[in-house]
Amino acid sequence: MPDSTLTPGITAGRLPAEALDENFSDLHPPLDDHEALVAADRCYFCHDAPCITACPTDIDIPLFIRQIATGTPEAAAKTILTQNILGGMCARVCPTETLCEQVCVREVAEGKPVLIGQLQRYATDTLMETGAHPFTRAAPTGKKIAVVGAGPAGLSCAHRLAMHGHDVTLYDGRAKPGGLNEFGIAAYKSVDGFAQAEVDWLLKIGGITVETGQRLGETLSLDQLTSDFDAVFLGIGLGGVNALGVDGEDKDGVLDAVDFIADLRQSTDLSKLPIGRDVVVIGGGMTAVDAAVQSKLLGALNVSLVYRRGRDRMNASVFEQDLAASKGVRIITNASPVAVHGNGAVREIEFEYTDNDLSPTGQTFRLAADQVFKAIGQTLKGDALPALDGRKIAVTGAGRTSIDGVWAGGDCAAGGDDLTVTAVAEGRDAAEDIHAQLTGG
Repeated sequence: MPDSTLTPGITAGRLPAEALDENFSDLHPPLDDHEALVAADRCYFCHDAPCITACPTDIDIPLFIRQIATGTPEAAAKTILTQNILGGMCARVCPTETLCEQVCVREVAEGKPVLIGQLQRYATDTLMETGAHPFTRAAPTGKKIAVVGAGPAGLSCAHRLAMHGHDVTLYDGRAKPGGLNEFGIAAYKSVDGFAQAEVDWLLKIGGITVETGQRLGETLSLDQLTSDFDAVFLGIGLGGVNALGVDGEDKDGVLDAVDFIADLRQSTDLSKLPIGRDVVVIGGGMTAVDAAVQSKLLGALNVSLVYRRGRDRMNASVFEQDLAASKGVRIITNASPVAVHGNGAVREIEFEYTDNDLSPTGQTFRLAADQVFKAIGQTLKGDALPALDGRKIAVTGAGRTSIDGVWAGGDCAAGGDDLTVTAVAEGRDAAEDIHAQLTGG
């Protein structure tokens, strides 16, 4: 975050502590026992349930909802976690409105789906609150696997490998594990330190050693890892942020949205976070929406989210777009940045309207801005990586790369849709493939 004493217009404490507590409370408060039973009772328990097909981790949704309905939420949790070991976080951050709930028979017939995401949270929270871990570690195999990146893909891979009896060393460049679950999502989606609590719970399987402050290309080399370990899984995410590529981008107050969100997520006192009066967020994905909404919740007076295409092309779901609008975020579409104006610090940002094929129209406008957040996509960072497919690591099958003995999954790997739940599935599937290869299965 910028130093508010050096950047005019950016200041901390725009709202009192009570307002901040309210603004950053749980977006979807958890269901109580009665609410969960009522919600579960709406499920038709379809035999060929479309919700299962729509879930990237293939959770047997009708089964776990039936288990809730019959008063066994711990069993429901095990059904979920068998397929998705990060089912608690996914219940909070998954765009269920475009996945399982979108194809729910109740949604199709009535426009009101079964609350699958909230029921999943109810089940997994119930089990985690007992402190129990539902899986046991197999007998040690003597095999050692390095997992680089302790985000959703890496954590999922590490847990599955450890469960099969392998010894896993989990490396991450940050000071603590969790990846985007810990550093990259809106604070109101995961409150009360849940991301770290879930990691701590996951590690109860045993057999996983976590080493933080270890980054590929800096303290770690792929050559050394492949020499020291029987297999390597890369879940390194996307560490770089795309540049705007316009004049004035280097002015004070022009920042990466991912850094802003990480600072906010790690803050112990939101009243000390500096925020602008006039904030502009550039981008159309979930990161852009998270940055825009949280800017408003911190007390920014005017927040505009500007995207170069139409709303129907935004990666953020309609629910997320509507959430932003409901919080007072102005959404401007079909406009691309052309220049950042100001004397040292940003004062205005200039945009040009585009048509549907992104061709410039010649019509420009300016928005007042003392803070600009870039959320136009991230890039893969690292040298001596496996072969790439475009800007990501090329993979075949369950995450096999061009280097023998090296797998990859999550945001760094080609072919996915950059969702937490997809990363979990890719990490899990790679782990099964690694296990099969190491054991001759």
